[in-house]
Amino acid sequence: MPLPAADLLEIGVPFVPPYPKRHARLPPLPELLRLVRRSFLDIWPERSFEGDMLRARVLLRDVVICNSPALVQEAFVEHAPDYERKSPQMRHALKPLLGDGLFISDGAVWRERRKVVAPVTHVSRLASLTPPMTEAAAERAVAWRRQDPARPVDMLAEMGHLTAEIICRTIFGRQLGGEAAASVVQAFAEYQRVVGQTDTLSLLGLPDWMPRWQPPAARRASQRIAAVLDELIERVLSPEGRGEASLIRSMAEGVNPATGKAMDKEAFRNEAAVLFMAGHETTANTLAWAWYLLSQAPHAARKVQAEADALGAPATFADMPRLAYTRAVIEETLRLYPPVPLLAREAGRDGELGGRKVRKGSLVIAVPWLLHRHKRLWRQPDAFIPERFLPGGEAASKPRYTWIPFAIGPRVCTGAAFGLTEAVICLATLAAGFAPRLAEGAVVHPICRLTLRPGDTLPMHLDRRHG
Repeated sequence: MPLPAADLLEIGVPFVPPYPKRHARLPPLPELLRLVRRSFLDIWPERSFEGDMLRARVLLRDVVICNSPALVQEAFVEHAPDYERKSPQMRHALKPLLGDGLFISDGAVWRERRKVVAPVTHVSRLASLTPPMTEAAAERAVAWRRQDPARPVDMLAEMGHLTAEIICRTIFGRQLGGEAAASVVQAFAEYQRVVGQTDTLSLLGLPDWMPRWQPPAARRASQRIAAVLDELIERVLSPEGRGEASLIRSMAEGVNPATGKAMDKEAFRNEAAVLFMAGHETTANTLAWAWYLLSQAPHAARKVQAEADALGAPATFADMPRLAYTRAVIEETLRLYPPVPLLAREAGRDGELGGRKVRKGSLVIAVPWLLHRHKRLWRQPDAFIPERFLPGGEAASKPRYTWIPFAIGPRVCTGAAFGLTEAVICLATLAAGFAPRLAEGAVVHPICRLTLRPGDTLPMHLDRRHG
């Protein structure tokens, strides 16, 4: 649906944010592996943003990319049991952090844990889960007031600490959460920086039980995170911690309906790690990208600020209906920079997709980075146009699986509504007092290792709007 003339006049020429070079053809294998080690986004040829299915063979492993909403639905919804298992690369990269946690488990373990964990962050509980979002965002605004506007802050780190504070308070309770946030954020940033990006052994067809080497720095970071989580869980579940509500306590009190049993301590730790990593890292990246995009699109920034000003107070869950444009900014940010831009699974048996054979063991992949910028699915796919997510906008007419920032099918993110609400509340609360501006000379370039970040840092000045 075309934009109204008034909106087109205000937008002018839409801002096109940075994206990696697109190759004329798929790079040869040595170059491909070199590029993957740097970033998953650097490998795609131009034709990847046009076709419905892409196929390749990397060493001894077939790779099938589902690049249309219909194929995504066929693979990950209609035939979900055949493509349930995460890719070897993802499993081995995250196992030191998450153990057998929900994000990388499959089979009976995944089904049993999902029944316990999913209700904890269900959309029906949002109203009770969101007060820490408002509190932490308002506290961050106070801290920003103390900053020297002339000195830039690292917005990526700022948003990492904010969302970690929120998830800490939500998972472990207001009294305990804040103490651990900085430690876990720093350790996870280090882990993501050094962890291996490729799993060459699996591409050669070697079995999962063969050990995968990870740098000592990755092991140290994962051990640091595990120690912090173990201490917090022990304190939350102790008699002294019983008086405060938290997600960990909700999980402790929940049982698997199939077995009638609660999770053991190790399972608690693993699922707490999943909630923490998924709950803080992805939303932090989204918010950092949103601030960058708004700094380059004045018309969009003005609309977000107008909604924030109209509230007259820090945003709450009850304000969500009044923040339609702010939500559209977050949704467009998730389209351009999906936090997990590649969803890779391993085919559990021989089968077919799109009428073509898929062999057992093939990597079957949905790539939000490609779908969200597909030339036949989106108008001006590389441009930042939040209006497409407003009611009646372009996104409303798209097939269901055109926009998949939270994954799809049975393995869709259990905290999708939580994360989207958190991003809107934080953006609106902070936009009321500040208009972050990109530091002069800063270079922003998307890098994807485990998640999609705007580089290692995002220097921005905290320009004040009031007072």
